[in-house]
Amino acid sequence: MAGDMLRDLVALQCQGARTRSGSEEARRGGAGPSDDRAYRMGAHTLMIPTRNRPARGSPFEIVSGCDGSTLEKQGERIGQLVAVPRPQFYDLQTADGTSYEKLARLHGSDCLATTVVQECHRYDDPATRCRFCAIGVSLASGATVHTKTPAQLAEVARAAKMLDGVTHVTLTSGTVDRPDRGALYLGECAAAIKRTTGLPVQVQFEPPSDDSVFAALKDLGVDDIGLHIESFDPAVRARVTPGKASIDIEQYFAAFHAAVRVMGRGRVSTYVILGLGEDEGLTLDGCHRAISLGVYPFVVPLRPMLGTMLAKAEPPSLEYVGRVYDAVGDMLARARLSSRDSSAGCVKCRACSLLQLRE
Repeated sequence: MAGDMLRDLVALQCQGARTRSGSEEARRGGAGPSDDRAYRMGAHTLMIPTRNRPARGSPFEIVSGCDGSTLEKQGERIGQLVAVPRPQFYDLQTADGTSYEKLARLHGSDCLATTVVQECHRYDDPATRCRFCAIGVSLASGATVHTKTPAQLAEVARAAKMLDGVTHVTLTSGTVDRPDRGALYLGECAAAIKRTTGLPVQVQFEPPSDDSVFAALKDLGVDDIGLHIESFDPAVRARVTPGKASIDIEQYFAAFHAAVRVMGRGRVSTYVILGLGEDEGLTLDGCHRAISLGVYPFVVPLRPMLGTMLAKAEPPSLEYVGRVYDAVGDMLARARLSSRDSSAGCVKCRACSLLQLRE
């Protein structure tokens, strides 16, 4: 991809885009990509912020026409976009009348994702809530249900695979105040999905107190694991993720090591958010250390989501994000670690990060 185009895509990822139509289809609230809409640009699927505050003043605009959508920058055409269509499985419901759309969502173009337990024991207390989290927003609005069952998720996954070509599944959750952090229930849901569809599944959770959880998840059929540290800067963790910061960085690295031992290189990942005021050197050192263990650091720019404590935050500069992408991409290349090693989850989906273009 040409350098100017990649630079524009990084800026688009940070600043979002204004829309003249279709923004109402952007997802609102939740724990994953929100205030965004999925578009394809050539072979790449991009989650583009269209509803948050930065998008409203963005130099980019998505202009819809009879032959599709055009991405413009200050009135100049950048490229052609194709909106990922509304999934057909959204229009179905379970026997008890629960909409499939309330049970799981399409992320990117081929990833089925859901927050299995739509509650975190840290969310209600401002002293412990992650400042960027909107897990309670969609629950309060009635857009989802509190707890999804293994049977429900298997049913939705079967429909999403058959009707919409879903190829992998991501299961995340609010953190449950138990030693396994709720991971084993995610594993039960993954097992039901695997039995029904054969689709690869990633589960995301905080480091458990007992490393035997990783082997138990593998026995249940889990393919990939996400242990999301959010930042390698201790000061940022204390300020932005005060509850999660009670699990210190060394505990995360111990969990990374234990998880890779069970799952294999490239089958464990961690989210690294840029734009929280973190030290660049600490961020790169942490990414290098994670990569050396076989963990993929999924680097993403902050997307200030509506309804969160960071809704009015400024996104990071494209120069900063570009530098980190370049540096971490070089690290991945030297370590021979790639997003292609992942079989499910955020790293496989790739729609929220452009790191894969720098590997």
